[in-house]
Amino acid sequence: MKLNRGSLIGVGLVSFFIIIAVLSPLIAPHAYDQIFEGALKLPAFWQEGGSRAFLLGTDDLGRDLLSRLIYGAPVSLGIGFAVVIFATIIGTFLGLLAGTLRGWVDVVLSRLMDIILALPSMLMAIVVIAILGPSVKNTVLAVGIVSIPQIFRVIRATALVEMSKNYVVAIQTFGGSWWRVAIRNVLPNCVAPLIVQATLGLSDAILNAAALGFLGLGAQPPLPEWGTMLSDARSFIESSPWMVTLPGLCILLVVIGFNLLGDALRDHLDPRLKR
Repeated sequence: MKLNRGSLIGVGLVSFFIIIAVLSPLIAPHAYDQIFEGALKLPAFWQEGGSRAFLLGTDDLGRDLLSRLIYGAPVSLGIGFAVVIFATIIGTFLGLLAGTLRGWVDVVLSRLMDIILALPSMLMAIVVIAILGPSVKNTVLAVGIVSIPQIFRVIRATALVEMSKNYVVAIQTFGGSWWRVAIRNVLPNCVAPLIVQATLGLSDAILNAAALGFLGLGAQPPLPEWGTMLSDARSFIESSPWMVTLPGLCILLVVIGFNLLGDALRDHLDPRLKR
């Protein structure tokens, strides 16, 4: 797989944050909820008033920002991966049903997905959270539900194309069951577009989870989720701008990384885009 500069940047950013997430307990200098009295809102060590004990400064409670950002990586990435896994399983199953059975099954499922798409995704996620209550598990469920239609549409479109091909018609002619047609023959041909959509969906999932956290409906303090950290620091944006800038920068970089990686996978897996 030949990567261009943008693809290399995406792979590098994603790899960096995954490594940080995996090694967070080993590389974080302090516990994410450890409070240091007398070290409130310290700036980064290179600024006046900073300390080398807290390389990126501290928050309004005296907690080390670097440690909280590091421990926030597995939380934010974990939410993103959990959302994509949930949406991929449900969306793939429903898409296969609609694309292979067709008829009234396709009509009902397609109209259901149209209803979900017609509503603003964030508004629908807020409604789900308002019903179930704010937590990491409910954040995954809420964002996962609004992510299902994208997976569904990709799988359904690919399945409809495959169902019209001669090899599928031949299998059905010889009495092949739905399981054999859908799972053993159609599904493997859906893997390439599914991988691309899932990778691009990771950035949307992380961004939506951070938005819910910013609104106070996602992960709850003291859990160091990047969106929640933004919400906690918004009242200090003028007096201590680093408290807002750092978690926002982490969200920006990881979203850019997954978008660039998804574009690279699309260019590689779609033969129409190959040069």
